[in-house]
This record gives sequence, C-alpha cells and structure tokens, in this order.
Amino acid sequence: MSLIKLFRSLTKFEKILWFLSVLSVVFSFMLSTSKDFLTLIASLIGVTALIFVAKGYVIGQVLTVVFSIFYGIISFYFHYYGEMITYLGMTTPIAIAAVISWVRHPFKESAEVEVQRLNKKKTIIMLVLAVLVTAAFHFILKLLGNANLFFSTVSITTSFLASYLTLFRSPLYALAYAANDIVLIILWIMATIENPSYLPMIICFTAFLANDLYGFINWQRMEKRQNKTL
Repeated sequence: MSLIKLFRSLTKFEKILWFLSVLSVVFSFMLSTSKDFLTLIASLIGVTALIFVAKGYVIGQVLTVVFSIFYGIISFYFHYYGEMITYLGMTTPIAIAAVISWVRHPFKESAEVEVQRLNKKKTIIMLVLAVLVTAAFHFILKLLGNANLFFSTVSITTSFLASYLTLFRSPLYALAYAANDIVLIILWIMATIENPSYLPMIICFTAFLANDLYGFINWQRMEKRQNKTL
C-alpha cells in the first residue's frame, strides 16, 4: 500500500492529531530565534512516524529509523551523549529489527501489524536487559561527563523498554514511549534555557506524548478487533 493510501486510511481524528502535531512543530520553529532546520526536519519526521506506528503500519517503523538518526546527530551537537548513544547505538538498530519483525507479522495480509502480548519469558528477559543496559550506560555517561546525567540515564531505560516492546509488537510500547517523552521534554527544556533554538524539540516531544497516548488506546482497539476475527 502506498504512503498516500496509508495516509488516507487514517481516521478524521488521526488526521487532525497529525496536522496539529505538524502545525505546533512548525509554529515553534518560526518562533525560535535561531533557525535550526535539522531539528525542524527531525521533529516533522518524528510526529509523522508516530501516527503510523499508532496505526500499526510498518512505514511508521521505517520513519522511526530515520528520526533516530537525525535525533542522534542533534543530541551530539548539544553534548547529550546519552541520547546520541541511545538512539544511534540502541534505538536505531532495534527499530530496524522491528521493521523486519513487523513485515513478517502482518495481520491477515493487511497493512496492520499483528498485536502480540509478551509472555513471562520475554518479560523477564526485558527486565534483566533493562537493568544491565541502564547500569552500563550510566557508567559510560558518567565517564563522558554527560549533561543532566540522571535524566539521561532514565531516558536510556525508558527508551530500551519502549524499543523492546515495539520489537515484540506489544501495546505497552506506547506507555513506555510516553514515559520517555516526559523525560525528554525535561531534558530539552534544560537545553532550551541555554539555547532557544531547541524550543522545537520541546514541542516535538509534547506532540510525541499526545501521539503515544493515542497509540496505546488504538493498539488496545486493534488487539480486541484482531482477537475477535481469529
């Protein structure tokens, strides 16, 4: 299915949510005293990715890969090495794996991915890996002198949980991303205080938060609908 057809398949509410997300990002960019076009592009890609991820469309994961690369570069410029390492070294590879996983698990040959609940084994593995990843990255970031170490470490934990849950097509991915959005909003507020050009990133992740909360609601609907047709 083409991107145009996928966009047309969005409900009226989803189109409004996407439009308002894009509008808020562009508006914040226009208000910024320093026009950082890389930040603007990353934000627009991000909000577009999320509306398709909320629908369970593979294209959303493809755009997530692109956004992760852009976001990693932006984080490097502001010395948020935790965000850079997390997105380029963890989120991007897992997002690529998620693309493969979603392509292999469509729901009855539709554009929608098949929803899956984590079993006990995968849940235990996720929690163990989350602890190990958090501990390892905290140590690395401390050595690098990363800005805002505490929030950067929390961001790594929530990013890993969100990526893991997305890979295994769990509706809980959206709640993990929502938690990560809140952490990132705090991080970029701190960055914006020093450099107003990063204001669009605050608006971006606020829009992300709205989209992720909607994603959780819609994936619950998807799961119920898919279970009825099995």
